[in-house]
Amino acid sequence: MARLHRRMVAALSGGTLLALIAAPLAAASPREAPATPRAVAEGNASLVMVLDSSGSMAEDDGSGSTRIESARRAVGTVVDALPDGHPTGLRVYGADREEGCTDTRLVRPVEPLDRAALKRAVAGVEPRGDTPIGLALRRAAEDLPGAVGGSLDRRTILLVSDGEDTCGTPDPCEVARELGGQGPSPKSSGSPGSSGTLRIDAIGFQVDGKAREQLECIARAGHGSYYDAPDADALARQLQRASRLSADGYRMEGERITGGRTADDAPEIAPGQYTDTIGPGEKRWYAAKLGGPAESAADDLAVTAVPQPGVPVASMDGLRLTLVRDEKYRPRCGSTWRYFGRNAGAMPITAAVSRIPSADGDRACDGAGRYLLTVERRSHADSDRGRWPFELLLATEKPLAEGTVPAHSEPHYGAGGKDAPLPTDPPRDVEGGTGFNDARRLGPGVWRDELIPAQTRWYRVRVGWGQQLRYDVEFGNEPTVDGPAGTLTRVSTEVYGPTRVPVRPSGEFDTGALYRGEPAAVSGGTVPVAWTNRWESAARAVPVRRAGEYYIGVGLDPDAAELAENVAVGFVLRVAVIGEERTGPEHGAPAVRERGGDRDGGQTRKETEAAGDGSGPGGAGWSGPAVAAAAGAVTALAIALAAVYTRYTRSRGRTAARTAARTAVAKDGGAGRTADGTGNGAQSGKTEGGAW
Repeated sequence: MARLHRRMVAALSGGTLLALIAAPLAAASPREAPATPRAVAEGNASLVMVLDSSGSMAEDDGSGSTRIESARRAVGTVVDALPDGHPTGLRVYGADREEGCTDTRLVRPVEPLDRAALKRAVAGVEPRGDTPIGLALRRAAEDLPGAVGGSLDRRTILLVSDGEDTCGTPDPCEVARELGGQGPSPKSSGSPGSSGTLRIDAIGFQVDGKAREQLECIARAGHGSYYDAPDADALARQLQRASRLSADGYRMEGERITGGRTADDAPEIAPGQYTDTIGPGEKRWYAAKLGGPAESAADDLAVTAVPQPGVPVASMDGLRLTLVRDEKYRPRCGSTWRYFGRNAGAMPITAAVSRIPSADGDRACDGAGRYLLTVERRSHADSDRGRWPFELLLATEKPLAEGTVPAHSEPHYGAGGKDAPLPTDPPRDVEGGTGFNDARRLGPGVWRDELIPAQTRWYRVRVGWGQQLRYDVEFGNEPTVDGPAGTLTRVSTEVYGPTRVPVRPSGEFDTGALYRGEPAAVSGGTVPVAWTNRWESAARAVPVRRAGEYYIGVGLDPDAAELAENVAVGFVLRVAVIGEERTGPEHGAPAVRERGGDRDGGQTRKETEAAGDGSGPGGAGWSGPAVAAAAGAVTALAIALAAVYTRYTRSRGRTAARTAARTAVAKDGGAGRTADGTGNGAQSGKTEGGAW
């Protein structure tokens, strides 16, 4: 970290980092991927703004404009920033009559974004009457489209008000609580409100006292966030943040299923990806038929839960995953608990368990058969009670080809440790993905992106056999608002393997840092990719056992909304892939010749071994052209290497794939188990902090 600190100080002394981050996003060169607006699938997300047009909005806001004039300009900035085609509507209240508690009207329906039409609609709104917030919220929920085909859509009501409800009936906080209970349901009935997530954000424009308390209650009951806007600039800033969180929420993919309440009604899953939801204190059951050592070298079950961004969570809130044999639920074959680690706003959280059969195939969790996975959510009584949508990924890794002697493990960082040199090129602009499914593909280089509070950006970098990932995330100076003295927030990062198993840094890297608008940095990386890393006990090594795309998550805590003056906070991401790539996981594999395709962001690589190097969730561990090319050499070397390899692995406390005395070759890629037979040492019985 000392070297990283020196590098940052040197850059900052010349103003370099600030210039790199704060410079306007330039037009991309032919080698760069332009940061274009996201395409939003119809039915995946929708937004309706509910604008206060009561008589008080005609008052001066202190800037020489009326509140409604400032609100019109703020809405204009929102529609300019939203992605093309994002379903967006506008509802007003208090605009048509001087008195009346039924005065609410949809001035622009929720349909694919028409920027000009929305601006014309808000320009025609004049403040006149009362403030029927409760009724307007109820009507706004009806304005939003229902879920399509049982999908987990995201529906957002964005309320802007300069005062409290003046009608009293229906009570707006009770309405928000009622609406917040509409989605998503534990039963995938497909009826309106049974799928998807409804979120209510509230922005208080120059409010205090009871008005602010009421708006905070609406946001809390509606599983959303409250944003304070003391002036026109703050109103525009907070409106943009809330709307972009709605548009750029985590893109979920997978077959919709409903986990069992008991083991007896657990649905059976095959390798693939699924979506479900879970409430506070619930436990979900799933069943999977897993193969023995001859069919499977590893089975990974990863769960990514996506709470509403920024809602209250407690330090120990999180997910517990447990994998057991379907024989009186014993023995336990893997267990992990991931928790947020701090009292803050919610962000995505990922947990994973792995079953890695032993080489001998005689342990209790090695055999083929039916296994049960439980997913349990733990939430403090004061935490948000909304249901969490989540993705469940089951990925099976095939054994090595017959006669393959895998290279030795690489459990240490070595050249890719914290002092590894990183690129210093001028940064290129990118826009990270919303999650695993649309993570932005990057190659080695220097990249520039930005985060809004409560947001996580996702990237994927291909790392081959024998290579390791290393990166830094650097935040520069940012203007801050005049808030409470000493306001702090946090920036974080995490790495995941190709099957979403978190890679724990074991203290090597600073994956989280406090941030107050001044320079800060977080960092991460992996050990070299080696097939036999699965036999290690360190959590930094076990997931780094297959070539493929490794994921980087970079996040900014929600309370940055109280700190940052700009809508988003910029950062620079420096990425290096260290080491010479090998053609496969076998001992003595030759180096890969230069590949075709562009490694830079946004370009699709021409991978000749994409399905055969284990880079995909269901991919083989090692097969394809590399096998044919190296088969003769491996066969000739197998007998001579087996004895050496066996002595080496035993000296490190592991069981060889097959001993020389048995077959004279290392036949498969089975991994050793922990001494108690409960599973992979990195996953079994571990509790892990971290937001994602």
